[in-house]
Amino acid sequence: MSATPKLSRRPYLLRAMHEWVGDSGGTPHVIVDAGRPGVQVPRAYVKEGKIVLNISTSATQRLALGNEWIEFDARFAGVVHHVKVPIAAVLGIYARESGEGMVFPGEDGSPEPPEKPPAPEEPTRRPKLKVVK
Repeated sequence: MSATPKLSRRPYLLRAMHEWVGDSGGTPHVIVDAGRPGVQVPRAYVKEGKIVLNISTSATQRLALGNEWIEFDARFAGVVHHVKVPIAAVLGIYARESGEGMVFPGEDGSPEPPEKPPAPEEPTRRPKLKVVK
């Protein structure tokens, strides 16, 4: 009996969240680790090693959400760029309007550790999601 290779859940969850956000009237955005090998994005829009991409059907042409890659053409400041991102470089997907979404775990299935410990917040303040463009 041969063992079947373990399939990543990430591309399936990404497609499901993309569909859910769109069906809910939202605009799906992905956060990408632009430093990962194979990431082809306009470098001028990379901030702190990450880029946020609008992957709505109205903002992209020839959008393909495959098992290995996200690929599409999109305009950045009026110039069409071909974007190609390995699924493993996608850190999360969310709806621009509500911030609802999903963060993907690291390669080994565990959540990625935070870069630095979060500073304690005042007990009366609620955390806020900030969209980085």
